[in-house]
Amino acid sequence: MENNQWWKKSVVYQIYPRSFHDSNRDGMGDLQGIIEKLDYLKLLGVDVLWLSPVYDSPNDDNGYDIRNYQEIMQEFGTMEDFNQLLDQVHQRGIKLVMDLVVNHTSDEHDWFVESKKSKESPYRDYYFWRKGKDGREPNNWGSVFGGSAWKYDEITDEYYLHIFSKKQPDLNWENPRLRQEVYQMMRFWLDKGIDGFRMDVINFISKEPGLPDGEIHDGQTYGDGSRYFMNGPRIHEFLQEINEQVLSDNPVMTVGEMPGASPKDAAQYTDPNRNEVNMIFTFEHMDLDSAPGGKWNLKPLNLVDLKENLAKWQTALHKKGWNSLYWNNHDQPRIVSRFGNDQEYRVESAKMLAACLHFMQGTPYIYQGEEIGMTNVKFDSLEDYRDIETHNMYQERKALGYTHDEIMQSIYVKGRDNARTPVQWDDSEHGGFTSGSPWIKVNPRYKEINVKAALEDPDSIFYFYQKLISLRKKMDIIVEGDFQLLLQDHPAIFAYQRNWKDESLLVFCNFSDKTIVIEDEDLVNRFPEYEIILANYEEADPKELRPYEAIVLKGK
Repeated sequence: MENNQWWKKSVVYQIYPRSFHDSNRDGMGDLQGIIEKLDYLKLLGVDVLWLSPVYDSPNDDNGYDIRNYQEIMQEFGTMEDFNQLLDQVHQRGIKLVMDLVVNHTSDEHDWFVESKKSKESPYRDYYFWRKGKDGREPNNWGSVFGGSAWKYDEITDEYYLHIFSKKQPDLNWENPRLRQEVYQMMRFWLDKGIDGFRMDVINFISKEPGLPDGEIHDGQTYGDGSRYFMNGPRIHEFLQEINEQVLSDNPVMTVGEMPGASPKDAAQYTDPNRNEVNMIFTFEHMDLDSAPGGKWNLKPLNLVDLKENLAKWQTALHKKGWNSLYWNNHDQPRIVSRFGNDQEYRVESAKMLAACLHFMQGTPYIYQGEEIGMTNVKFDSLEDYRDIETHNMYQERKALGYTHDEIMQSIYVKGRDNARTPVQWDDSEHGGFTSGSPWIKVNPRYKEINVKAALEDPDSIFYFYQKLISLRKKMDIIVEGDFQLLLQDHPAIFAYQRNWKDESLLVFCNFSDKTIVIEDEDLVNRFPEYEIILANYEEADPKELRPYEAIVLKGK
């Protein structure tokens, strides 16, 4: 492995600053709050911190609507605080990756403010402005957050495109001057010494010229324009230009968030010879518990589907590109509530899910609170939820005739605020997140689930994650080995083998609350050749897996 591929052996920890730790009692997490907890992250053993956006923003979409790329959001602190954070992170031998949000800006960004003023503005072409058609929007695209993807503006009698919120106008990457402004901004952060970028919906930056109408699916008001704005015609060219002009001199890490990218697309995006990105975030495995019609339509996970999907990605990118491995992030519900059991087997299932993911090939991502087994939350009132997507969905579904209880059930299972409740540091008020009034309520389970309790219990989920991170650093087979799915059609057991040189690992994970006996004789006969290197129960026996048990074996 080359030196500039340090990210292959790394484990990344994502911080959502607003909910991490509040140092000044205003109820919102901040940069000084992160600094106060760096020793905790060092103890966990992570190599890289990925910071969700901390830039100046009106906060329509929790910081993903950026007003000024080169200023820090006041609630989070100052640029001096950021410089101190970067220095303190580096002093502990950890790297820092920033969020790069360049598919859109805030509608309060100077570029957009200027762009709005007149059709002759030099900034007009930084965005997608179009005349209406027959008294309606320029095309039929729907926004990801509901409603039309176009907003009418009276000043110039035209519409602008916003794939996300109406306060997030899309940037027009066809404009070379705009691209140079973006590259200059990226250099500003790299010159400070940051170690890479997580690129927000980066495969949306190339749109199909002409912006054709999308297909209208059953029950939908608006067209699905995704085939015209995901993985667009110039996307590879733009990514290669970013590399050539900004990244080529820096051995930094890049991960592209790419909804709608297939393994074939990913093999191109992450092929080291193409100089695009090091790895991508795929979403396929995150959609397996959604029924037709999108994420709010719930269905139970079919484990066979999950195994097939993850195996497909493991195999497609082996020796071609690179995987990122994740269960959780700021947009996803808590995995222990989703694919595990967050009640009776919370600890066992959290450890099992961790082992299942961390022994695959790719760079693992841990989302804040995952390492202590934080769970989804059920707030009584819609008013307790802060997420724009949740509130928009509620209004839309209410209009379609869904009951309040039906909509709340979808929010409890899939809402983004499940990930955004504050980190539970101890059992004091508000979980030790703040001594003020938190911007969003703390999960009431903070009394039993918190960092302090985890650190005092040698058998906690925290120390299990610590072990997983340390094994990845010691065992090249985890980084380099190939992947072979075992017991492919078993409805409850996720098992796989990793091979590298003359080494072999077997990983067994029980995704059910039943004890299951392994009946495959060929497999059972091989067990004496292996020794157990990790398990989430004492006295483990790979022939018989207890509820949510995980056992990892290494060839002797």
